[in-house]
Amino acid sequence: MQRYVNRISGPLLDRIDRHVEVPALSFEELSDTRPTGPASADVRSQVQAARNRQRERYKGSFGCNAHLDAKAIHAHCALTDGARSMMETAMTQMGFSARAYDKILRIARTLADLEARDHISEQHIGEAIQYRSLDRELF
Repeated sequence: MQRYVNRISGPLLDRIDRHVEVPALSFEELSDTRPTGPASADVRSQVQAARNRQRERYKGSFGCNAHLDAKAIHAHCALTDGARSMMETAMTQMGFSARAYDKILRIARTLADLEARDHISEQHIGEAIQYRSLDRELF
């Protein structure tokens, strides 16, 4: 798998929003019939509320956070001081590109919307950075 990932160029990899490793489930996990996690209807409701917040924020200029351009990212992705510091540290230590920076902010904005928050916090930035695992060469 590492050889395959190494064949993907950096600029191409930058265009992928989320890189998430999904480990295989054990037999016990697959065969467990007890419900786990939130109900599908609850998740749908939370996502719909976040999408409604986005529609209200962008008032027709953008459909959702994924469509934000660089100017809109700066206008609508307000970071707390801690989040700004975390992002700066991640940029310098992990060597993220400008494109990765924008993608992290879009994802963090979505995470904040799911929690009905106006500002992006360290928690949102941290989670969004975790979705850039191929940038950190974890595979």
